[in-house]
Parts: sequence; C-alpha cells; structure tokens
Amino acid sequence: MFPMHPHSGIATTTVLLSGSLRYEDTTGASGVLEAGSVEWMRAGQGVWHDASPAGIGRFRGYQLWVALPAALEHAPAQSQYLPPEAVPQSGPARLILGRHAGAQSQVVAPENLLLLHVRLRDGERWQLAPEPDHHVGWLHVSEGALHLAGARIANELAVLNESSAGIEVVAEGATEFILGTAVLHPHPLVLGHYSVHTSRAALQRGEQEIARLGEQLRARGRVR
Repeated sequence: MFPMHPHSGIATTTVLLSGSLRYEDTTGASGVLEAGSVEWMRAGQGVWHDASPAGIGRFRGYQLWVALPAALEHAPAQSQYLPPEAVPQSGPARLILGRHAGAQSQVVAPENLLLLHVRLRDGERWQLAPEPDHHVGWLHVSEGALHLAGARIANELAVLNESSAGIEVVAEGATEFILGTAVLHPHPLVLGHYSVHTSRAALQRGEQEIARLGEQLRARGRVR
C-alpha cells in the first residue's frame, strides 16, 4: 500500500503486470487498474496520489519516474489510465510510451521516450533498433533470463552503454522484461524528497505547490 503522498516535476508511469490496484489523485481521477493496465500521472507543478490493493491478493508491476523537461515541469497535473486493450502490441512487445513498429502510445508523454513491456518464449530472439538520438537505454528482467552482449541478466536491472546501436536479446525460459530508451536529459537533475526538477528555483516552486495541496488535504482529513 502506498499512502497518499506528493510529487512534482516528474511523471510516474505504472505498468500493472498482475493483480488489481485502486488509485486516486488530486486531479480528481480515481478507479481500479486491472492487470495489463497502464497509468501515466504527470505531476508537473504538483500532485498528491495514493494506491492500494483492490480486493484480496497481491499485485505486481513497475512504477517508473520520468524527469520532465523544463517546459512541462510546472505544467498542470494530468492523469491517464489505460485499460489493457488500449495498449498497442507488436509481436511480443507492448508499447507503453513513445512510438514503435508504426504504432503510437496513447499516453501523452514528452517525445524522445520509449518504454516497452516484452514477453518472450524460451529461446526466442528479439531485436530493437532504437531511434538515432536515443543514447540512453536500460532494461529490467522480472521473470526468466535474457542473454545480451555476452551477459546473462535475471531478476535485475541492466543499464546499457550510451549508444544508439541495436539491441538484441535471447530468452532463457519464459521471460518477461521492460526496456526503455531515451535522449539524454539536457539539464542537471535537482532532487527533492518526492520531486525532480531542472533547478533549485524550480524545485522550490514545486514544493510550494505540494505544500498548498497538502494543506487542503489536511483540512479534509485525508493526510496528517
């Protein structure tokens, strides 16, 4: 369970793999995510949200923080919640963010991002040709194992060398992983407890909005 808490300057991307998740945020959005669903919550100038299991049983998935560009780090908060059928798929790869194989994700995310959720059969080979300016890449294997550039990756995060070279993997067993590529962030990252911004002044502005929203929530008895 994730009690109600704030963010600014980032977007959280949640990919639910199994179970179900109840969500709520201060944009007014609330509901339940089922397995295969995707959440994109652009915190921008500031937002509070929470999540908890819906019903009995555990849930499994990923949540990533995306540092927003300067033009969006103080934009109004925005939420998108996509059911499984709204997530494009090409072969074994589901498209979470960006463009892939002629498809475009419905998530209104900054350009120059790609996030894929991939499932492979034992021995299956899979290739990705990143965009020419996508020099940052990483992947995380949650089930099975991948063989990549002479390395075996299982239940771990691998950060790829800065390059736009093609990525080729071979699955060992039934394998599930996510993979992201992007352009290099053009600004230094300034970190707060819940936030990421492009400067100290931008961080302070975001924290002020978080505090303002927090006072409203306290007055309603939602947070301490």
